Amino acid sequence: MKPFVLAALAAAVCLGQPSRPVETFQTKAGPLKVTAIRHASVMIEAGGQVIHIDPWSQGNYDGLPVADLILITDIHGDHLDLKILPKVRKEGTVIVAPEAVAKTLPGAEVLANGQSRTIGKWTIQAVPMYNEKRGPSEGKFFHDKGRGNGYVVSYGGLRLYFSGDSEGVAEMRALRNIDVAFVAMNLPYTMPPEEAAEAVKAFHPRIVYPYHYRGSDLKVFEQALAGSGVEVRIRDWYY
Repeated sequence: MKPFVLAALAAAVCLGQPSRPVETFQTKAGPLKVTAIRHASVMIEAGGQVIHIDPWSQGNYDGLPVADLILITDIHGDHLDLKILPKVRKEGTVIVAPEAVAKTLPGAEVLANGQSRTIGKWTIQAVPMYNEKRGPSEGKFFHDKGRGNGYVVSYGGLRLYFSGDSEGVAEMRALRNIDVAFVAMNLPYTMPPEEAAEAVKAFHPRIVYPYHYRGSDLKVFEQALAGSGVEVRIRDWYY
């Protein structure tokens, strides 16, 4: 039976810090919080542990806890930012990344497309993220298949999907039993809102949040999913 998911928008109360969108979900193992930091940068907290996904120095990390686990999706600078890593990691922090990232990040543990790993109460599954039709020139893609990872993060029966920089590829559409999805949409690097909505309809998460959406018309995405049974939640990742 799926966990009952509660979500509430909260605001950071630390004096002098921006109001970061925070969502709280109830799982079988207790509450789980997701904090929107910026663009594709996310923090997850549950069971006394912290995961940072794609930490980026353009986000404000002041006052945030350091990571027990860091997930990196791709080699591009808004995902792999070597400058911010010393601020968000500590001794013993585990970094999980695709091989292309690990080549420039010694000590990172490689997780290839389709592989999964259990770390404590967390299960991390790597999902392909790539372009199949968009790139800087004919025959070249912004994100080659097999280079980067999206991730399905499972905790206490709750399954969260972070798409990374991907078009609405077959592997995304084939996902099942996703409770909460974070789906990228921006041109030219990923996909327009219409395409993102069609992919979301295919794998039908319970809740979807657009992220990595700078410049996209989110009303188009929201309207395209009206009546689909998927709850669309729009939050400000560029506060």
